[in-house]
Amino acid sequence: MQEYSGKIRSFKDLKVWQRSMKLAETLYKITHQFPKEELYGITAQIRKAAVSVPSNIAEGFARGHRGEYKQFLYVSLGSCAEITTQLILAT
Repeated sequence: MQEYSGKIRSFKDLKVWQRSMKLAETLYKITHQFPKEELYGITAQIRKAAVSVPSNIAEGFARGHRGEYKQFLYVSLGSCAEITTQLILAT
């Protein structure tokens, strides 16, 4: 993904979305190394939360209203807390 320094026209231009996409990609790589018996357990939970972060940023931005966008950012933040908890459990 390319860093964008001009006007924000799309959620793809948001640095927070770009970084959350990298986070999701990294978590997929990490969980690929988890035991196979965890595929439908902690692996699935981490991946679901990881996908939720950029998805909610994108959805909130697309709504076009600051209040809704802010609410979706809070949902993304909650997903980050889920990921942190799940990674602690996984270790």
